[in-house]
Amino acid sequence: MPIAQEPSLTFQPGDTAGGTVTADGTWQVHALAHRKVIKALSARLDQAHKSGNAQWDLSAIESMDHIGAQLFWQAWGYQRPASLKLAPGQEEFFKRLEATGKLELPRTRTHHMDWITTLGGGMLHFVEHLQGFVKLIGQVTQDAWRFAKSPLRGPWKEISANIFHAGFQALGITALVGFLIGVVLSYLSAQQLRNFGGDIYLVNLLGMSIIRELGPLLAAILVAGRSGSSITAQLGVMRVTEELDAMLVMGISHGFRLVLPKVVALAISMPLLVIWTDCMALIGGMVSAKIELNLSARYFIQKLPDAVPLANYMIGLGKGAVFGMLIALVSCHFGLRIQPNTESLGRGTTTSVVTAITVVILADAVFAIVFNGVGF
Repeated sequence: MPIAQEPSLTFQPGDTAGGTVTADGTWQVHALAHRKVIKALSARLDQAHKSGNAQWDLSAIESMDHIGAQLFWQAWGYQRPASLKLAPGQEEFFKRLEATGKLELPRTRTHHMDWITTLGGGMLHFVEHLQGFVKLIGQVTQDAWRFAKSPLRGPWKEISANIFHAGFQALGITALVGFLIGVVLSYLSAQQLRNFGGDIYLVNLLGMSIIRELGPLLAAILVAGRSGSSITAQLGVMRVTEELDAMLVMGISHGFRLVLPKVVALAISMPLLVIWTDCMALIGGMVSAKIELNLSARYFIQKLPDAVPLANYMIGLGKGAVFGMLIALVSCHFGLRIQPNTESLGRGTTTSVVTAITVVILADAVFAIVFNGVGF
């Protein structure tokens, strides 16, 4: 097999005309593929084109393909030079390039009211999700009525499994976070109360803030990030693996076997997690109060029932049940809307967690407004 001659370009300046440009060698892709070769040829082509009305002689080129012809065509400004000498067979390349013409992309029109379109699309997307969420609530209500009429045929195994995964397995992380929050809140409160001589009111401050607000909210946020993402990912994987379609073919309701057990399980386990988180946070505050203010644990325990009325415990437990059902509904809503691809699975799981936490905070604000005069 003959060795291809390296492509070369020679420019000879003329006295009156723009000079003569002579090309020889092999102007094919395998010879032009080397970085140094293509860089040197491009520099010489630009120099020759800037010289003006030069005479181009390509008859000495041994072989040429479309890539080599395209290099010349770009150097000529996408049009033939006034003086051009070609070898037989080269004319066909440049005729095709002339017929193709210069590529012109359509100009993108800029609209000054794009933000209105974006806002309208976002509102329509929100309304679509809200409509689907309301439909899911209606479906769960029907399934709950069916469960109440025939409890023996209910999804007890699914409920038990979800209570174990969402409740029992979350005891560790909720205990750790609750204890640390109690320690931090107790330290910060003790430093401020000491300035006013109100050390004994630390129990009132910790008890009211933890039992009524922080305990349910912390437990709900942790469950939304841990169990909410798990529920969405589980339903999404079932969509990807076509298990949801198989359940419909077999006549098994998604709401009765998948959604309802998760809603019931979180409605049962969340109040228990709230109690657990409250206890751990109060223990952390008790330890911190002993170290910072030398308040004994006995005084802390005796003072707590008088500092926090019973209504606050009930509000905290009610928050836990409502937060648990909202987390389950939001997670199932996004899980059932996942498309059968991995990108939709990841995006749906992330959106589910963020939406669940946002809904929990909004619900907590509603509780604070509705029960404003209760428990004081």
